[in-house]
Amino acid sequence: MDGVTEAREIFSYAQNLRRDFHRHPELGFQEIRTAGIIADELRKENIEVTTGVARTGVVGLIEGDHPGTVLLVRFDMDALPVSEETNAEYASENPGVMHACGHDGHVAVGLAVAKILSAKRKEINGTVKIVFQPAEEGLGGAERMIAAGVLENPKPDRTLSLHIWNEKPIGWVGVVPGPLMSGSDIFTIRLIGKGGHGGIPDQTVDPIVCGAAVVQGIQTITARNISPLQSAVVSITQFHGGDAFNVIPSSVELKGTIRTFENQVREKVIRRMEEIIHLVSDGYGCKGELEVQRLTPPVVNDEALTQSLAEIIRSKHPEFTVDTTYRSMVSEDMAFMMEHVPGCYLMIGSANVEKHLDFSHHHPKFDFDEEVLPIAAGLIVEAVINILKS
Repeated sequence: MDGVTEAREIFSYAQNLRRDFHRHPELGFQEIRTAGIIADELRKENIEVTTGVARTGVVGLIEGDHPGTVLLVRFDMDALPVSEETNAEYASENPGVMHACGHDGHVAVGLAVAKILSAKRKEINGTVKIVFQPAEEGLGGAERMIAAGVLENPKPDRTLSLHIWNEKPIGWVGVVPGPLMSGSDIFTIRLIGKGGHGGIPDQTVDPIVCGAAVVQGIQTITARNISPLQSAVVSITQFHGGDAFNVIPSSVELKGTIRTFENQVREKVIRRMEEIIHLVSDGYGCKGELEVQRLTPPVVNDEALTQSLAEIIRSKHPEFTVDTTYRSMVSEDMAFMMEHVPGCYLMIGSANVEKHLDFSHHHPKFDFDEEVLPIAAGLIVEAVINILKS
């Protein structure tokens, strides 16, 4: 019996858990109820459990009957500050908080994987370190878990992780060697001029006009400074300045995000931003400042491991569409763990247009086809066993 068929036999288990987590979403580092259920379910399977890792994280150890290496399998569990609009029978009961990215599904998949693997210890060579991570949504959960020692005792040799993905339909699987998801930075630009009366602009140094020129200049970076064969996104998403209709402000602040796959591209983008900000500011008589904060590095899959898993999935599941070229400009903090330990991050299609389950991640109407639960769990089980055997 293949892993997906095996996972379908416990579909109701995963579905019930997923719907319960969806009704009771918790924000990053507040996943107390979620973590408690996870720990209880793992203990029912006689899995060694450690709780309170990076505040709310949970780690389970499944020891195989045969010696081997250690594989870390990670599932994130936090929700988002979004007000749900799905009208689903299992909609959020926590006002202003919603599982709008699918992490409720990830936790359910993780518990289904743990349940199946615990019963298959005779087939496991080595140790499965199953990690339920808090605060993936930009709050530093992976870094906190690393600092808390999740990559030690035992130290993993490989990692495996996934995201159910509403940008693609049920039956699609992204198994992509090399760069998969972009690294993410946030930036703040401050432009300082000289404020004054809106009716006497000649006695001011207008930072709003300067800011408009800076915005236009920065938009040329990806079009004229980055090779068409490489990828980068620079988006200015906030422009703040002024408090009155007749007053030119003394300063403005712009914020946004940078997305890149390669460090050299990231460095070029930041260098060009600095040059444009300073040159344009000087031309308008303002002072310009740039502050960049790195959120996550890119997710880069181990080439050999990922190619091997793609071949296994194709051979076992010809009914699935295996995509080895997909990339996305979203970011994911699993990248921090993968900087330390090589691994594979899978994307598993979860949308169903006919059921109107195709809203994008982070949308108030986001929901997915629950058929993805056994697909994801089964593929992870098969991947775990094959990685540890190899």
